[in-house]
Amino acid sequence: MEAQPGRTNRRRFLLIAGLPLLAVGGLTAYAAWPQPDRLQVRTDLEPLNRRFRPYLGELTDAHWLGHDIDETGGDRTIPSPDSRVRLVGVARLAAGGAAAIVRNADYGAFTPAAPSAAPAELEPHLPAAAAWQHSPGFDAYAHRTQSEAVTSGEYLFDTVRDLVRFDVLYLYT
Repeated sequence: MEAQPGRTNRRRFLLIAGLPLLAVGGLTAYAAWPQPDRLQVRTDLEPLNRRFRPYLGELTDAHWLGHDIDETGGDRTIPSPDSRVRLVGVARLAAGGAAAIVRNADYGAFTPAAPSAAPAELEPHLPAAAAWQHSPGFDAYAHRTQSEAVTSGEYLFDTVRDLVRFDVLYLYT
């Protein structure tokens, strides 16, 4: 039995036209697929002042990130009843605020400190030549002041620029 010329041409046409349509459909589906959210640098002050005001005073000019470190693109890898929220950033204190904290003998000695690595999104907002100072005594005081969660992390101060750099982890159980 001999193949009919019209059928072969139709198959070839469907194959030639169908492959690009499948490719476009696949690319559209890939583009529409949810991607993990990139962290957005925040500048709003109310959440920071609500948490930090009791021991840092009023903050201004802040750049910070806040995120649940157990979230990965909207899905938790292991279900957990706890939430671990990391706040990391830099903010300006009231004039003389950093010096007043560093001079306070209740917090123990402040010593020069190198900050931990910051998320890439924050790097453009961090001063390059800051003279950071740290006191474990101040960290302990700040963590005791928190009541809604168990906290850990550090606070660094630059007395020349009246800045605080914070990297704090809140455990909500």
